Amino acid sequence: MQTGYKYNLTAREGKDFDSRFKPALTPKQMLALGVFGGRYLRDCWSEYPASWFVKAKFYPENLPGHDKKLNYFGVDASMPLFVWKKKGWIKPQDPRGWFEWYCRYFFGRRTADDDRQIKRFLAMRRHVSQLKKNCRPGDIFCRPRQRQALLHWAYDTRKM
Repeated sequence: MQTGYKYNLTAREGKDFDSRFKPALTPKQMLALGVFGGRYLRDCWSEYPASWFVKAKFYPENLPGHDKKLNYFGVDASMPLFVWKKKGWIKPQDPRGWFEWYCRYFFGRRTADDDRQIKRFLAMRRHVSQLKKNCRPGDIFCRPRQRQALLHWAYDTRKM
């Protein structure tokens, strides 16, 4: 992972978002609900406010892998990082991918990569449409992999 990566905060934390970008959850909320099998951000706590990690569900840092039971819906719903790299989705400034970008964006960093990442976020809406089409209202465990994937992208399907 990057060490010593520095960036400027040019927006207010949790504010001044691109008008197209309307995440339903903050990074702190996502970490508390359970995302990425407890794997992400375990090694960079000093970069973000300590409050983000108080209720975060983390897999032990000294163990390899992740634990799907730590995910809100209890299922795996993401591809390994090597797949993301192969598809060209990972950029050097955010080697952990979209969630790292989102955490930094939420924190107030703005970069030339924002438009690409916001478009990727917006593309996930197709999964929301599929849930609405195929699941009864209130059945939050209908299509759990799809719901967990949406949670990884800051969409909250618990109230659909």
